[in-house]
Amino acid sequence: MKETLLSNCERDFLLQAIAEKKRLDGRQTYDYRKMKITFGTDYGCCFVDLGKTRVMAQVSCELVAPKESRPNEGIMFFNIELSPMASPTFEQGRQSELSVKLNRQLERCLRNSKCIDTESLCVVSGEKVWKIRVDVHVLNHDGNLMDVASIAAITALCHFRRPDVSIQGDEVTVYSPEERDPIPLSIYHMPISVSFSFFQQGTYLLVDPCEREERVMDGLLMIAMNKHREICSIQSSGGIMLLKEQVMRCSKIASVKVSEITELLIKALENDKKARKEGGRCGFAESMPQERITALKFEETSVEMTDVAERASDVVQGAEAPPLMVPSPVVPVPGVGQVGLGLQNTWGLEEEDDDEEEEAEECANRGEEGEEKVTKMEVERHKKDASREGQFT
Repeated sequence: MKETLLSNCERDFLLQAIAEKKRLDGRQTYDYRKMKITFGTDYGCCFVDLGKTRVMAQVSCELVAPKESRPNEGIMFFNIELSPMASPTFEQGRQSELSVKLNRQLERCLRNSKCIDTESLCVVSGEKVWKIRVDVHVLNHDGNLMDVASIAAITALCHFRRPDVSIQGDEVTVYSPEERDPIPLSIYHMPISVSFSFFQQGTYLLVDPCEREERVMDGLLMIAMNKHREICSIQSSGGIMLLKEQVMRCSKIASVKVSEITELLIKALENDKKARKEGGRCGFAESMPQERITALKFEETSVEMTDVAERASDVVQGAEAPPLMVPSPVVPVPGVGQVGLGLQNTWGLEEEDDDEEEEAEECANRGEEGEEKVTKMEVERHKKDASREGQFT
């Protein structure tokens, strides 16, 4: 399905608002949208919400043979999936240009920056290493997918725990979480991507563009940086020419944003670790708000129950006494029937008289039929008697 194009009026409105330093959601030029980080029930499952953009990252591992060029290092694999649930423009089962672009940028941001110690993933040199797979699923698309994907991927890697192994000769034993505690990955630093969109050939700059702002932008600059202000990767797209001063300005803004996001990430990991240690609600049960499970959910209303007996007695005393006999209403209009004890029929028809007449007619008919039968029987009896007398004579 092709993307719906913006009308000229809407495009002009967006560009005019950006020129006046105004945004559709009320943010300032360098403001990020509200970010929320939650975790799933299993280790390595992470949900990141940036405004209306929502992404889920899941980390898994397996023992495989290493690469011939690097026999002592583990393998890192990243996969971004754009499902039609996130946007009607995404197609199922087909790799689009956007998915390939996001996948390559995520590999540059995390794998090429050496943020994870891949040598610690080696079990037996040249024979068995851990292969870490990071699957990023886009659940809702409202712009700036690269930043959300990088945050979700690095958070899921920090949250992930791989099984413990032991080696005895040529035998490799993998222990379950019940036998031995899983081991976290060795992470050196946490690179986070920050996106900048340029409008009108670099005249105006915005941080964290939404989906509609991405449609009207001229170019995009993505800077992946850690909290130590080390640039892990940088990439420009859109064919726009940027000056040295513009790139330096964006890098300074990115350093501030990365430090803020890193603090939020570390705090979310600490809260989840504390909740799991105390045995409290964590994972999916904690991340799903109660009012979203059912559509018809109402807030609880507090009710005062202290003086219920006094109020009930006041209501009973103040009420009027019920009547002893409830008179039945009489409907005098013809054609309307009513059933009740001691009431006359109001259908406008004399049913009882009709019934009596019908019964009298039936009795009369029965009497006539009976008399005819009696006379016939007497005639037959006389005939028989006459025949008998003739025989005897």
